[in-house]
Amino acid sequence: MDAATIQKITIWILPVLLAVSLHEAAHAWMANKKGDSTAKSLGRLTFNPFKHIDPIGTIIVPAVMGFTTGFIFGWAKPVPIDIRNLNNPKKDMMWVALAGPVSNFIMAILWSIFLYFSVLFSVANSSVSLFLILMAIAGININILLGIINLLPIPPLDGGRVMAGLLPTRLAIKYNKIEPYGFFVLVGLMFTGALSSIFFLTESIVKILVTISGLNT
Repeated sequence: MDAATIQKITIWILPVLLAVSLHEAAHAWMANKKGDSTAKSLGRLTFNPFKHIDPIGTIIVPAVMGFTTGFIFGWAKPVPIDIRNLNNPKKDMMWVALAGPVSNFIMAILWSIFLYFSVLFSVANSSVSLFLILMAIAGININILLGIINLLPIPPLDGGRVMAGLLPTRLAIKYNKIEPYGFFVLVGLMFTGALSSIFFLTESIVKILVTISGLNT
């Protein structure tokens, strides 16, 4: 493992862990607010990343993608939701689903603020300042990307849950039957280039946030 790879890992590891962990914690928090304490009772209503880590989605996939493509993406262990406990199952599940992407967009803003102060107090030629700036940019990137991709209307992504909540019950039941194949649909879209517009949108938003934060790109 060369120095450049080690540097990339150290820059991205905290932003990725926080992005995927707080995403799941947000689901757990909203579910608890709406009447389902399943995730809370299992210790998943926490910011502790070790409670949310999925060995494949949080470690292996981001590492492999980072090494082979330079593009980093991942996911955490989904929090268990018992829809029967929700006060209004169909409507409340939409809010539970939306909580994850919304948390990512909030984190992107917080990373932007962190970037602003990192730039403001940066010291010329300081390796620490550069590291903090790169980590902040990584945090903005991963959170915007996770937020946007999770809003795609593909079950079991959060956007799929929202779409199911908007559809009439009979159509929602049929729509949810796509869920076992949703991951393969997403991977297919990714490797065929069909998600290029998503990546372009992500890049555009990141550039805007980085520029607002005071870093000239």
